[in-house]
Amino acid sequence: MSKIVITGANRGIGLELTRIAAADHEVVALVRKSSPELDALAAEGSVTVREGVDVTDDVGVAELANELEGVDVLINNAGILRRESLRALDFDSIRAQLEVNALAPLRLTASLAPRINRGGKVAFITSRMGSIADNTSGGAYGYRMSKAALNMAATSLAHDLAGEGVAVAILHPGYVRTDMTGHSGHLEPAESAALLWERIEALTPETSGTFWHANGEVLPW
Repeated sequence: MSKIVITGANRGIGLELTRIAAADHEVVALVRKSSPELDALAAEGSVTVREGVDVTDDVGVAELANELEGVDVLINNAGILRRESLRALDFDSIRAQLEVNALAPLRLTASLAPRINRGGKVAFITSRMGSIADNTSGGAYGYRMSKAALNMAATSLAHDLAGEGVAVAILHPGYVRTDMTGHSGHLEPAESAALLWERIEALTPETSGTFWHANGEVLPW
């Protein structure tokens, strides 16, 4: 049984990834606040919920890293989406998205790297909205910028962790019906999570650092 660590596991894609992983593995669910659905999974015995985890806090993340051992898969799923336009820029909002979507996953991964087993994996749930080549509509400045930054950080981590035998997946979940998207989209969270889990399971050192759509398509940078 492997140990899977998942951020943002209380709802949406993170909850469904937790549900899938818990069928065969031990899961540590990192959340600011739990949910009835996550608590129900924890009651079944394979999920440990860690509430009060703020992935933007240096001290808290360092303390968490000291408590976790033998991680096999780290899934950086937590994120926020706010939409700014050129005529309605909110720089506080943009900074918040950069902190949560880009800096926090890097902070957590760097802190947990010594705790990840050789042969382990790190997955980043990003977005094709972070693709420069794929940006055909503009807007959403904070989200696009933060996800592009996350993609770059994840690519660097793929190189830096290769020597430790740890592979990195950079994954777009699709357009998913969650709170983040106002429940609009093409996929239910469970459908997206199943595809993402397939990508994580298929990840190898040779494919580390690839930017994938959940459906297996390689996306442009």
